[in-house]
Amino acid sequence: MITATIQPTFSAWRGQARELLQRGIRPEHVDWCDATQTPALLMEEPAAYTARPPTDIKVPAEFLNLAASVCAHTDARRFAILYRLLYRLTWGGERHLLSHPADPDTRQCQVWAKAIGRDIHKMHAFVRFRLIGVDEATQREQFVAWFEPEYRIVQLATPFFRKRFASMDWSILTPHECAHWDGQDLTFSPGVSQSEVPDADAHDDLWRTYYRSIFNPARLKVQAMQSEMPQKYWKNLPEAQIIHELISSSGERMKQMIATPERPVKPMPDNAYLKKLHGRKRGAEGEG
Repeated sequence: MITATIQPTFSAWRGQARELLQRGIRPEHVDWCDATQTPALLMEEPAAYTARPPTDIKVPAEFLNLAASVCAHTDARRFAILYRLLYRLTWGGERHLLSHPADPDTRQCQVWAKAIGRDIHKMHAFVRFRLIGVDEATQREQFVAWFEPEYRIVQLATPFFRKRFASMDWSILTPHECAHWDGQDLTFSPGVSQSEVPDADAHDDLWRTYYRSIFNPARLKVQAMQSEMPQKYWKNLPEAQIIHELISSSGERMKQMIATPERPVKPMPDNAYLKKLHGRKRGAEGEG
């Protein structure tokens, strides 16, 4: 039995899996262990056997994408099931295995990947940056955010923030891992505790003001809102402080909206081009 002790990352699993696959090590001869958790009782031993690898080992790109997501999960079985899937795809000759969702290994990995996708979506939606200063050399604003993902998704989720907030320096701190962007490079560091996150700043008040202005009581669906924004995220959202207030006052605000007289329709601007377009639209409607 071989004990494969790795860091809980896709790159660590991929490197170890590639070595084992080249040596022809069967899945049942590998004991996968997370290096951040309790070490296995068994020490690493020589392989039970070494076989000649296939002349041309090709791993589908679809599998690599799936593996990147699955490795971000926290289920202790993920590395072993991924390697078994990889072995079956290559040595086992089951080239179309990923297109069989009824297969137990394929199905389990797809379930894990789906959970990772949901967690990434929540991170994209609920990260809130706070201004902590301005870099004297570059004059770029520096922001920090705290988020508590369910899984180890930081490296999968942060390219979105690099693209969307490229003009400012930021750090996203989580218990698992932290991401940092300085305008040129996206780097990662070990996770931290929430006590290391700066306190709220004036931007939190601005965000609450904005959230209050866009809150529409006529479209309020409490259960749908709680489903999309579960309460476990509320403690780290500045707008969460006013959600209960907005919900409780929604009935009164609806009455005020109904009682407010309708605003008169403004006349079309005296613009020849706009009038020409408007005339074309009417003509098309008449033909229909």
